[in-house]
Amino acid sequence: MTTATGESAADPTRAPDPFRDRLLDGLAVSIAERGYRDTTVADIVRHARTSKRTFYGHFQTKEQCFVDLLRANNEALIEAIRTAVDPEDDWERQIRQAVGAYVDHIVARPAITLSWIRELPGLGAVATPLHRWAMDRLTDLLVDLTRGPGFGRAGIDVVARPLAVVLLGGLRELTALIVEDGGDLHGVFEPAVIASTALLRAN
Repeated sequence: MTTATGESAADPTRAPDPFRDRLLDGLAVSIAERGYRDTTVADIVRHARTSKRTFYGHFQTKEQCFVDLLRANNEALIEAIRTAVDPEDDWERQIRQAVGAYVDHIVARPAITLSWIRELPGLGAVATPLHRWAMDRLTDLLVDLTRGPGFGRAGIDVVARPLAVVLLGGLRELTALIVEDGGDLHGVFEPAVIASTALLRAN
């Protein structure tokens, strides 16, 4: 697994650290294999082909490694959506571009996505800063996208932050339900496009 976490995007000021990246990838592989709760540090270092000493040289706990993995994963998601959207394009086409990038991202890593939605909150106070950061960044992204010329030409107002949060919350829940039911995550696409289009028209 080659930096599926998008670590380089997570913090461009961080010096490259191949061992840290391997540990994050090792956790990602173990989550896909057995879930976060059942993953141990031994599982992570086995997949990373390194030692517990190396693990604890980079992370104090499994929870810290998990938080860093999810932060990097969210950065990769945001970058993928931003790159996929052409701000000059028709606004409805931009919605399809953004949703398509989201679906491609979650299809590539459904277990990590489900862990972010379902298992992260179980960490309690440790999870709160990451959850708020991720929702703030994703909300900022939606607001920025609707400020573009394609939306302006169509007379679509910049999305209000509360509405963006409602849209994101519904999208996350639909994603989690499909993963839990073993469904095809491509099924997220049309409902997400319909909901986004309707919300932005009514904004």
